[in-house]
Amino acid sequence: MEKELTEVYCGAGRGKTTMAIGQSLRASKQGKSVIIIQFLKGSERQELDFLEELDELDIKIFRFERMESCYDELNDQEKDEEKRNILNGLNFARKVIATQECDFLVLDEILGLLDNGIATTEMIADILKLKDESMHIIMTGRMMPKELEDYVDSVTTITTRETV
Repeated sequence: MEKELTEVYCGAGRGKTTMAIGQSLRASKQGKSVIIIQFLKGSERQELDFLEELDELDIKIFRFERMESCYDELNDQEKDEEKRNILNGLNFARKVIATQECDFLVLDEILGLLDNGIATTEMIADILKLKDESMHIIMTGRMMPKELEDYVDSVTTITTRETV
C-alpha cells in the first residue's frame, strides 16, 4: 500500500478550501471515505452542504461552531463559548485520526486556530502524530508554522498577485 500524505494548503490567496474540496471529490470517486471538518467558517459554512446530498459520494462534513458570525467578529463572551465548540471539533479530529475513521481527512482552516490563539502548534502536532500511513490529511489556513513542518509531506502556498 502506498503511503498517504499530509498536505497543507496555505497562504493569503483564495482557493485553499476549494483545492481541498476538489481533492476530496477525487478521493471519494476513487472509493475512499472522506471526512471534512471545518473550522472558523462562520456564515460561509453552508456552502459545502450540497456534497452530503450527493448519494454516490462518501463525504461527511462536520462543523462544531454554533455562531453565524465569523470568530473574529464575536464579542469576548461569544468567543469563549465558540472556543469550547471549536476545541470539541479538534478533539473529534483527534478521534477520527486515532480510530482510522476515514481514508481522507480535510481539516479546513485548522491553521487559523493558531492565528486566533484557540489551539497551539503542540496540540495540532499531537493530533498529526496519531496519523497512520493509510490516511491522507489536508490542512488549510493562512500560515504554515515551522513547528509543524516535521509532520507534513507537502506545502502548497497560494498567493494573490497584484494587478497594475
